[in-house]
Amino acid sequence: MARLDTGFGWPERLGSWKVRWGIGRMNYIVPPGLYAIGQPNPDDPVVVTANYKMTFDIVRTALAGRSVWLLVLETYGINVWCAAGKGTFGTGELVRRVTSTGLARVVRHRRLILPILGAAGVSAHQVATRCGFSVQYAAIRAQDLPAYLDGGMKTMPAMKELTFSLYERLVLIPVEVVLALKTNLLIAAGLLLLGILAGGPAAGLAMSAAYLGAALTGIVAGPLLLPWLPSPSFAVKGGIAGLIWSVFFYLLAGGSAWNPPVTMAVFLALPAVSAYYTLNFTGCTPYTSRSGVKKELRLGLPAMAAALLLGCVLLVLGKLV
Repeated sequence: MARLDTGFGWPERLGSWKVRWGIGRMNYIVPPGLYAIGQPNPDDPVVVTANYKMTFDIVRTALAGRSVWLLVLETYGINVWCAAGKGTFGTGELVRRVTSTGLARVVRHRRLILPILGAAGVSAHQVATRCGFSVQYAAIRAQDLPAYLDGGMKTMPAMKELTFSLYERLVLIPVEVVLALKTNLLIAAGLLLLGILAGGPAAGLAMSAAYLGAALTGIVAGPLLLPWLPSPSFAVKGGIAGLIWSVFFYLLAGGSAWNPPVTMAVFLALPAVSAYYTLNFTGCTPYTSRSGVKKELRLGLPAMAAALLLGCVLLVLGKLV
């Protein structure tokens, strides 16, 4: 059984920075199993978490100075919330890990402390039936674990409140940029070539810049401006952000000299691109549900595709006029 250091040094900081940028993201894991923080005895609490190392590090550092058992589930490098949705932070894995670690022989009590965001994947009554341990949901954030433990293991209302602040949105954006980078660079290169063939280097650069600006608007500006963009729909929010980018591009590129089809093409195609990438951000947010995302995809994707296709047709017509 490993005894954990609760420090957070440069190796951990560098590792966190790398996975924020999508570098080695799926390999940033720790072995599942039972760990000791401090000098826990058989009566000390058992906290359960995922084996995604960023989650693991947040939990162990939050428990610094305490004696606690940490039971780490095999979630294949996925955080608690996403793993609960996928089923890897679930009833079966929790029971398997309790059994394989011999937890019943390590502690005298029969309580497991889980994060609230893991509740979607765990059936508490099945856990009790299958391995004899009861499940308690502590808090949303690991930072609240000390207050939870010190407060008689009672969840205060503030511990249940989920926020999605500017900073919390900002730290999610780098990996989204990296994941979309290859595709966007290929599309931009294709547009550059097409533009050069159709109207010369200036046209190629303009088309490439317009697309990249729309994509970055959807990936960066949409999430950052999320609370202030109207509509509950992420696709509409992204479309509005893309419309703002279209206006800027129109002014910067001298759009007053364009003919009507080209102008319409820009104001149709660019918001569609931004809408797509902001809609993609739903997988990072605490506001959406699986059914809500499916509904948005069902309604939003055809509308985006139609706007993009019509924009391309109008652009071709505008060049022929």
